[in-house]
Amino acid sequence: VADWFALLNNKMGGDIKKIRKVGEYMIEVWKAIGMDMDKVEFHWTSDEINDKAAEYWPLVMDIARVNNLKRIIRCSQIMGRSENDESGAPNLSLTAAQIFYPCMQCADIFFLKADICQLGMDQRKVNMLAREYCDLKKKKLKPIILSHHMLSGLLQGQEKMSKSDPSSAIFMEDSEGDVNTKIKKAYCPPQQSEGNPCLEYVRYIVMPWFGHFEVSRKEENGGDKKYETYEELEQDFTSGALHPADLKPSLAKAINVILQPVRDHFTNNAQAKQLLKQVRSYKVSK
Repeated sequence: VADWFALLNNKMGGDIKKIRKVGEYMIEVWKAIGMDMDKVEFHWTSDEINDKAAEYWPLVMDIARVNNLKRIIRCSQIMGRSENDESGAPNLSLTAAQIFYPCMQCADIFFLKADICQLGMDQRKVNMLAREYCDLKKKKLKPIILSHHMLSGLLQGQEKMSKSDPSSAIFMEDSEGDVNTKIKKAYCPPQQSEGNPCLEYVRYIVMPWFGHFEVSRKEENGGDKKYETYEELEQDFTSGALHPADLKPSLAKAINVILQPVRDHFTNNAQAKQLLKQVRSYKVSK
């Protein structure tokens, strides 16, 4: 659990106690959503680094030594920061901690002896930094990079979700009403699949979870239909056979089914309930 990375990126205003509480909350979410805890161990970044400091810090320093500032700033996206300022020049408003962050994340790949790096597309540049480091150090076994699709924000023009904009995404602790409202307001242009966040949620969340997607609608609108493949759904949507007004309620229903065990856990488990109360009291820092 990356407590020191959150600190470097000024999450929770740089308050490490709050950061640790948020980490504990995230662990409770993973438990609630069905993670097999018999096969998982959680370790805090700070503990792992402190336990093996003599191995970790020389690696970080060497990565920093062989890369110039411009190359490190190109990794700013991994922190949700821009690599360029408004003029297009390198972003020099980053803190020194945010320059250190990519060097440490790159080092983590070797420190953890990771063969495969599975992260979002926003992490691709630091993963490539690790492969470049292998070239510089004549390392034969480079990490394999698997970059996953990033969900767009729910509103029009939002390329990605934002923690600072609650309407841009579905959060794990959202109520049934929250989900219904957010999906109802979500951008979903008729007969357009590209850049459509509602279709993305069906494709990347609902269908992998259930193995299908069910649409409930009135007989005069085509009646109920069960989609076994995303391609079939997309074809109906782009042809106009499936309207956003029928897609959205079915999408909201499916998401609520997925999230219900999480809600139950944070209602019935006293420790989880207290953690959620604490986390909600914190002011989010960008």
